[in-house]
Amino acid sequence: MPKDTSIKSVLIIGSGPIVIGQACEFDYSGSQAARSLREEGIKVILINSNPATIMTDPMMADKVYLLPLTVESIEQILEENQIDAVLPTMGGQTALNLCKEVDELGIWEKFNVRLIGVDIKAIDKAEDREQFRQWMIQLGIPVAPARTANSFLEGKEFAQEIGFPLVIRPSFTLGGTGGGFVHSKDDLDEALDRGLKASPIHEVLVEKAVLGWKEYELELLRDKNDNVVIICTVENLDPMGIHTGDSITVAPAMTLSDTAFQDMRNKAMMMMRDLGNFAGGCNVQFSLNPENEELIAIEINPRVSRSSALASKATGYPIAKIAAKLAIGYTLDELENQITRTTSAFFEPALDYVIVKMPRWNFDKFKGADDTLGLQMKSVGEVMAIGRTFPEALQKACQSLENDALGLGYYGKSMMKGEQLLEKLKRPTWDRIFRIKDALMEGVSVKHIHQQTYIDRWFLHQIQDIVTLEKQLAEHDLESVPVDMLRDAKKMGFSDKQLAILFGNCEEEEVYAKRKSANIVRTYKMVDTCSAEFEAKTPYFYSTFDTENESKVTDKKKIIVLGSGPNRIGQGIEFDYCCTHGLQAIQDCGYEAIMVNCNPETVSTDFDMADKLYFEPVFWEHLWEIIELEKPEGVIVQLGGQTALKLAKRLEENGIKIIGTSFDNMDIAEDRGRFSDMLKDLNIPYPKYGTAYNTDDAIEVAKEVGYPVLVRPSYVLGGQRMRIVINEEELEESVLSLLRHLPGNKILIDHFLDRCQEAEIDGIFDGETFHVMGVMEHIEPAGIHSGDSHALLPAFNLTPIEVTTMEFYAEKIARALNIRGLINIQFAIKDGNVFVIEANPRASRTTPFIAKAYQVPYLNIATKIMIGANKLTDFKIEKKLTGFAIKEPVFSFNKFPGVNKELGPEMKSTGEAIRFIKDLRDPYFRNLYKEKSMYLSK
Repeated sequence: MPKDTSIKSVLIIGSGPIVIGQACEFDYSGSQAARSLREEGIKVILINSNPATIMTDPMMADKVYLLPLTVESIEQILEENQIDAVLPTMGGQTALNLCKEVDELGIWEKFNVRLIGVDIKAIDKAEDREQFRQWMIQLGIPVAPARTANSFLEGKEFAQEIGFPLVIRPSFTLGGTGGGFVHSKDDLDEALDRGLKASPIHEVLVEKAVLGWKEYELELLRDKNDNVVIICTVENLDPMGIHTGDSITVAPAMTLSDTAFQDMRNKAMMMMRDLGNFAGGCNVQFSLNPENEELIAIEINPRVSRSSALASKATGYPIAKIAAKLAIGYTLDELENQITRTTSAFFEPALDYVIVKMPRWNFDKFKGADDTLGLQMKSVGEVMAIGRTFPEALQKACQSLENDALGLGYYGKSMMKGEQLLEKLKRPTWDRIFRIKDALMEGVSVKHIHQQTYIDRWFLHQIQDIVTLEKQLAEHDLESVPVDMLRDAKKMGFSDKQLAILFGNCEEEEVYAKRKSANIVRTYKMVDTCSAEFEAKTPYFYSTFDTENESKVTDKKKIIVLGSGPNRIGQGIEFDYCCTHGLQAIQDCGYEAIMVNCNPETVSTDFDMADKLYFEPVFWEHLWEIIELEKPEGVIVQLGGQTALKLAKRLEENGIKIIGTSFDNMDIAEDRGRFSDMLKDLNIPYPKYGTAYNTDDAIEVAKEVGYPVLVRPSYVLGGQRMRIVINEEELEESVLSLLRHLPGNKILIDHFLDRCQEAEIDGIFDGETFHVMGVMEHIEPAGIHSGDSHALLPAFNLTPIEVTTMEFYAEKIARALNIRGLINIQFAIKDGNVFVIEANPRASRTTPFIAKAYQVPYLNIATKIMIGANKLTDFKIEKKLTGFAIKEPVFSFNKFPGVNKELGPEMKSTGEAIRFIKDLRDPYFRNLYKEKSMYLSK
């Protein structure tokens, strides 16, 4: 049956700013859905308040509303547009909750708008904990013993009735917000209070905890004819008790018997078919008793989810794209398999490789936070790795994390031993997988580790295989290592740098040379969704060490874009926006666009965004072999944040052209000392400074420049480990911490300009003309990181001479650095004097914000200038902004009770929203400015 032709226009609701528990996976799903509907000739109207996303780009929808996700905004959109249907399943829990609220007020009915993909009854059935429990009982699907409480006293009563340990699960929340374990009555009151407050309907499920059981997730699609397919079965390496977003996950499921899988599959299909009015993607979670394979249902999410993005990238099956088409009436058998282009979408992918997803945390940003992992999600991003075996994929995932891991291990930097290590295993923390490896290296048995962690023995034996080979490798040096052993090491995911450390007498380049001479080189396999049963057309590849290479090199000129790796605080979704636009600009210029990234949540890693996608760690060794195969004209590092930028030196050393600004000029901007010296030569004011490599030097510099001082390392993002200190004792403590965590890093000590105004400029330079994209003035005073500050575009309180001076300095710096493409410059203004604080020779966090506010495709323009295809004079740039745009930082402190929420020079926000105001009399702005004035008066 074809699509519903009565649907001419659809409203898609986004998920808002990035917060822990709801990140850029919904930008990916929303973008894919919008593209899918427009393919069908349907007009797409989209609402989302996040300016950093591709989803809110004008190219994604017929009309984009950058408005707060509120009932009032929905009403405004419905009054201004003729909308036939709303699709709420692409915007996470935020979209579902808003859709439900609008429905309760009768607004959908008033404007004759119908829900597609899901209805309110299905949302309630899945999201209301008590309705879900009763529904499962009716279906005959087991659930854990539980009672639903709507008050504190009810919760206490039910807790006594069920017995400890317990799980508290709030209704209608995301990322496990408000949830937690209760091991004894001493913890009950606080857990109940937190859970009830977190639920928008003041409701929690008090449930018996099944600690130690295994957890599985199934990603399914269902159409209106009750056809159901299981796209992916994902196994959590961590047992029940750790939120799936914080768990290492593996696909396909590795330790699931066929009988248990069939039972799980049948129950999931039964749930899908009984959900009610639902057509689209759904996530079902089960828990399994490892002793007897008893199965219980945990939850069902009637929407695409974090896991849907992962499953899409893991299988190559575009879940959100197909889900959107199912929502408008198509059936699975009517749709085309997007990968083979010859078979139906009514099929279940088969994997001949292994996927490992590893979360990425930022506990260092939340001093005093409890780093124990539990039901409430705490990770800020994730990576995905693809390998032929679990050990290979696991080590590649570790190399993707951007936390100095070279594989499964840090090699001398943090290895624990003895009793401390055994104690560490008992508590689930972000680094437990590394501690398991340490324990096995120490000779602790698989049995003992399993008893402490409840992680399945199969996974532990796989890690034991890594340990066994590592010990064998350590008995050799580069000259004596047998070629077969070296080949086995590469097949098991060991990086050249790991091997160089284990051999102890060489550098990673020498390891690479030796294995290359023995023909131990990477080959590239296609992600084809069907284990090569049918020919795939998609150019989506991963590396392994095999004989056949499936990545065929074309004769076209090529440019590689380096992505930004996992989302983390200081480097988020904004760089995915930049990379996606960069790919399109490269294609516009007639080049083959090649993407390298390892983040499964992003639009830039969608299978059809680049001409070729290499789903690989943004890690030197992996990049180098892609370059050797593809032989590109050059590599763009300006669009992938600090992750991409830090590889520029290696590219330069190996004679690879960096598209845009040269490495040396980027290095001047990144090296705090060199940059300050350049400003001195240019006669541009900057805070008095000095550089140091140890505490003695730092103390002398601080005496010279005068307290308070700002202590800043070079080559970091998001103000990492940046501190304002007011005396020698604080200075010594801060410098020692830097030396511990960033050894060898040059430290800049500069005088902190207290009680001054901060502002920034984003600009583009083509070698001749400098264009100011935007001047943003921070509302918060100096000392608070720009990413955590509210900022206004354009400036609102700076004098014309101050703005002109900033623009003059910005152009002077761009010319001195010979920038080609983007630059961001931070300023401090005190007593009418303009000082330059720093420059970032790349796309910045604010680049997408300015592009959205002014409605100018700045990333497309900047990329074409980097390539050398255009000059600024080739573009007619017209800025469209009436009034002001405010950048609003958004925080996730609610995930870390009791943590210090005070803002400073190190960034802590997880996302941002955009808010438009007509003038400075706007109540929202006046309130913000009042808070700033109170701060300054202290």
